[in-house]
Amino acid sequence: MTDITAHHDQWFLASLGNTLIWARLRVRPGGTAEVLDSDGNTLSYDSEDTARSQLFDAEFVAFDGLDEEDALIRGFSLHEVSPPQADSDDALRGHMVVSLGARA
Repeated sequence: MTDITAHHDQWFLASLGNTLIWARLRVRPGGTAEVLDSDGNTLSYDSEDTARSQLFDAEFVAFDGLDEEDALIRGFSLHEVSPPQADSDDALRGHMVVSLGARA
């Protein structure tokens, strides 16, 4: 039996000074997509490509596409950050914007 609720999540981030802003792209089985933004809003798109395009236009990058050098240019190390986790989208809301603290 196929699970029709299956989805594929991808994490994106943008950086602003010492702040990381997360967004989750969720691809639905039918090919549509939704983005959970840093305000906790769920934005629907007709396709994964459209959602990705909107994220890139907003200067987000795919977290799984970053290497350590790219991360350091953005002001953090891959060893010190990971996508937010929570039991629900509502609980994620408070973890979508992260302050990395002052840098020496």
